[in-house]
Amino acid sequence: MLAAGVREIGGPVELFDLPEPAGPGPGEVVVDVEAAGVGNWDDIVRSGAWDVGLTPPTALGVELAGTVVAVGSNVRDFRPGDEVLGHPLPLRHQGCWAQRVVVDAALVVAKPPGVSWETAAAFPVPALTAEQALSEALRVAENETLLVHGAGGTTGGLAVQLAVLRGARVIATAGPASADRVVRAGAAEVVDHRDRSWPDRVREWAGGAGVDTALSAVPGGSADAVRAVREGGRLATITGDRRSAGWGVGFADVYVRPDSGQLTKLSALLGEGRLSLSVGLTMPLDEAAAALDRAVRGGNGGPVVLRTESTKEWPDT
Repeated sequence: MLAAGVREIGGPVELFDLPEPAGPGPGEVVVDVEAAGVGNWDDIVRSGAWDVGLTPPTALGVELAGTVVAVGSNVRDFRPGDEVLGHPLPLRHQGCWAQRVVVDAALVVAKPPGVSWETAAAFPVPALTAEQALSEALRVAENETLLVHGAGGTTGGLAVQLAVLRGARVIATAGPASADRVVRAGAAEVVDHRDRSWPDRVREWAGGAGVDTALSAVPGGSADAVRAVREGGRLATITGDRRSAGWGVGFADVYVRPDSGQLTKLSALLGEGRLSLSVGLTMPLDEAAAALDRAVRGGNGGPVVLRTESTKEWPDT
């Protein structure tokens, strides 16, 4: 089968042939991948800085959407023909940039009807990241004020939507090209991140003392975001920023983890139209290297997705 990945850690992304999955173990499912998400985190995997359980040569990719084609003997929740999506870490055998993968059945959830393959594939990592930042790291409560720094990105945009659903009042930073989209996501106000005084504007919006909580989705952005948070407030970053000194603000650095319970609820919100995500760019599997480059550079108007249709029949067993 075709797969896109690396022959060695730190090597370039290539298209190559890999053996078809031998079959699912007792708690596994084989998924015929329709689409796979591409994010800057995939470059972290490629470089070896994030161990997701793979040994090269290997396909990359940590989020997928596709159709179950075989189930293990202990799997009760899925059967062949079911449409699923997931963030199945640690990966088993191969990553998701492949025509077929074997994954832990506990780490995929049902794809909502009517949600496109591309949207479903791009959803798991940013949605889980936003949810875990808001509900666990920041514990955002109804009527609290929240700053989302970098709301024009995929994760930031989902964080705005989820915070509004929690009853928070949201102010966001974004560039002019994405400001209207962030307003539609539910932000009460959007400030231009290019204005160096934007933290002061956020504090003024929050009554002078600063916001209760802040989420920074901008690399290195926590040093500015902390200036907009009230003393005793809470700040979380999803980009590995170091703790910002001063202001007496609590700090958390969020690293996404798989959580099928959370993903089931988030996917239901997506299927109901209460969450939305627009894919910025769809590319074929043989352009995976270019897709990863585009994802790392950003500016696509939404996440990047690979389409990985498989044409080979799963053998009878």
